[in-house]
Amino acid sequence: MRKKITRLTLLILGLFLVALILSNYIINCFAEGKTYSSVSKTPKNKVGLILGTSKKLKGGAPNPYYSNRISATVTLFRASKIEYILVSGDNGSIYYNEPTTMKKDLIRAGIPEERIFLDYAGFRTLDSVFRAKIVFGLQEVTIISQKFHNERAIYLAARKGLNAIGYNAKDIPLEAGLKIQFREYFARVKVFLDLALKTQPRFYGEKILIH
Repeated sequence: MRKKITRLTLLILGLFLVALILSNYIINCFAEGKTYSSVSKTPKNKVGLILGTSKKLKGGAPNPYYSNRISATVTLFRASKIEYILVSGDNGSIYYNEPTTMKKDLIRAGIPEERIFLDYAGFRTLDSVFRAKIVFGLQEVTIISQKFHNERAIYLAARKGLNAIGYNAKDIPLEAGLKIQFREYFARVKVFLDLALKTQPRFYGEKILIH
């Protein structure tokens, strides 16, 4: 009996390891050539979609992923690579509102308020890219986040018929972001589970035209 349990456990672990490797490989291959770190080489799109994250880490320190995404968005806008900004993030409670916080910082950096649109229901990457297509009516978009996140978002966007490229915000050293990088492998497996189960965003709502 113990041998059977051990074999079953090893089989499950083996299948999961294959899923980790395969999902990572597929997403990396699909996104190859679709993300950019150079502003001058980044194609122009009407709208840049910045993916939300918290401004502060759990201990209260500044979140470098957040500040680097804000900086990347401002850089793209100033270079006329995007005309409008769609901020998509979690608005789970009155005490936590990613889109509004990001909007304030973008305005402080000189982005005109009328050029910023907010998606308060971007609870997950899937929600953000699906809603960009269905709710905000986008056909193409420049996604702004770190490279590993952009790759996953680009793959999901394509599955919904949204033509996306990514502008890579500055990453952080591997040792500092090891936990996030580790979680990314599991998030990529979940991409394929969500697609197989035809998972939809938590909310859709009325359509909003960006102009």
